[in-house]
Amino acid sequence: MASGVERIVLTGATQGLGFEMTNWFQAHGHIVLGCGRNQEKIEQMNTRFCTSDRNKKQFSVVNVTDNASVKKWAVDVSRKFGPPTLVINNAGLTNHRANLWEVPAEEFDRVVDVNIKGPVNIIRSFLPEMVAAKRGVIVNFSSGWGRSVAAGVAPYCCTKWGIEGLSKALALELPSPLVCVPVDPGMINTAMTQGIFGDSTAHQLRSPSDWAAEACPFLLSISRSQNGQSLTI
Repeated sequence: MASGVERIVLTGATQGLGFEMTNWFQAHGHIVLGCGRNQEKIEQMNTRFCTSDRNKKQFSVVNVTDNASVKKWAVDVSRKFGPPTLVINNAGLTNHRANLWEVPAEEFDRVVDVNIKGPVNIIRSFLPEMVAAKRGVIVNFSSGWGRSVAAGVAPYCCTKWGIEGLSKALALELPSPLVCVPVDPGMINTAMTQGIFGDSTAHQLRSPSDWAAEACPFLLSISRSQNGQSLTI
């Protein structure tokens, strides 16, 4: 990716990895255009990170599973800031640990909607202007469970394996120099890992802020030569 100020579309920006990436990118002079579903947290982020121009708020309440909502957000972002140079599909959801046949249909649907349909909605809405601008990197957060499996998290594994395939197929479709990669962020102490592994195990992992200090420069360094590769932080 070229040096300079990047315009970074980031889903799930209000908590966990998303918030710490926002903090790092903004502190290093980049512009994060983030979304989340919590109105109060979005307002707090606009107060904390935005410039004095209140008409150019960088953070919006968006449900990534709602294609119309995503499209409206993308139009607003492009009008105010131009096409993004980096898109990070970070928002994700796991299921409560259970055998696959015991996972309620509604829960399975939510995991699929957020983890697969959400990134596709983002790509569908933002990618055309990136292609027109002939610049941009799309990062779809995968998981170790997008390349392996474990009992009790079949719905989550299913979606992350799907993200790996989706990313690699999209990479073949993109004109140079655009890039798409699936990225396994690794094991970090987040609410998700606490829910899966328990607090005692999760608290032995890296903090989101320490992770972001390593992850953000890595994400900014992704280039066309890595297009379609499964990457790991």
